[in-house]
Amino acid sequence: MSGAHGVCAARFAPVRDLLERRLRDGDEVGASVCVIEDGEPVVDLWGGVADPATGAAWTSDTLVNTYSLTKTMTALVALALVDRGVLDPDAPVARYWPEFGAAGKGDVLVRHVLGHTSGVCGWERTVSLDDVCDTEAAAALLAAQEPWWTPGDGSGYQAVTHGHLVGEIARRVTGRSLGTLLREEFTGPAGADFWLGAPASVDSRVAALVPPATSGIDYSALDPAGAAVRTLTNPVIRPADTRTRTFLAAELGALNGQGNARSVARVQSIVSHGGTLDGTRYLSPSAIERVFAVQSDGVDRVLGAHLRFGLGYALPSPRTVPAIPQGRICWWSGFGGSIVVNDLDRRLTFAYVMNGMAPGLIGAPNASAYVEAVYSCLDTVDGATR
Repeated sequence: MSGAHGVCAARFAPVRDLLERRLRDGDEVGASVCVIEDGEPVVDLWGGVADPATGAAWTSDTLVNTYSLTKTMTALVALALVDRGVLDPDAPVARYWPEFGAAGKGDVLVRHVLGHTSGVCGWERTVSLDDVCDTEAAAALLAAQEPWWTPGDGSGYQAVTHGHLVGEIARRVTGRSLGTLLREEFTGPAGADFWLGAPASVDSRVAALVPPATSGIDYSALDPAGAAVRTLTNPVIRPADTRTRTFLAAELGALNGQGNARSVARVQSIVSHGGTLDGTRYLSPSAIERVFAVQSDGVDRVLGAHLRFGLGYALPSPRTVPAIPQGRICWWSGFGGSIVVNDLDRRLTFAYVMNGMAPGLIGAPNASAYVEAVYSCLDTVDGATR
């Protein structure tokens, strides 16, 4: 099933060309790309194969696991709670979740969690995927353990724990789960086909992930007692695990959102458009501004790359992802290359999701190629560079 389907404004023809070329050359299995600019979907494309085992085509409503791009949806929920005054970023987590104050974590602030500087980026005890899917029990384990470094002293990417931490805080202050909050406050009202805790009714639409030949991480070169190994290998979550009913039903706010580029871009455009979508206000301008409060700026302990984290999102990090320009931009990506970029200066959101995974956890070449294609269209008017 080569070729791209959908709509694409003439100005963004290079994006369509890139998707079609990558599908033709076998660099994509199946994928979708969406750009929303000034409230309008100027690119909404998809193509390829959703399941190589059956040959099923990637269609307009195909969903796929978005891995850590899911964290941007979790960020929206947290920002909404901050916006309503029920959550203070500068308050100790223990104010809302008293058990979390144990083992020297009384000074861990909510913003430390949202900015990946909490020191709680993995489980001390060995856990399985089934353990992780029991989110309340897994969160209780995190509450009982010591931080792995002084909270607030630089970042250590909360690869899997992020959703448990933010989700438990949200549950304590609202009585609702993270997936419920996302659905009731954002994806439901927005009419966006994105799920955190997916119902069985969508299972047939979920694409099969095709793992990369290598993860892109040489664990033998890393300290086995270091934060990176302990975070990324406990537990090991295989791409094949992501289509199981247990995984799909869980509300893992760090990594198991199911969506496509259209649904991701639609919901995330709330950020790039000042808190509104289709005339409805979801977040205040002041809540959006909080995203740009820098929480850390340095080499991340887990990812081993220079990153700048704001509140809930990454900010431009030219040394790590040069394709993302400087400016009022927030973004994040997922294992395999999925990515969303919110550009507030241009009132633009770009999203790309796929099932053919590239190696590496940050700066994947497939994601960078699409980001570069989008910005090449923005930087050129009538063939002349701005």
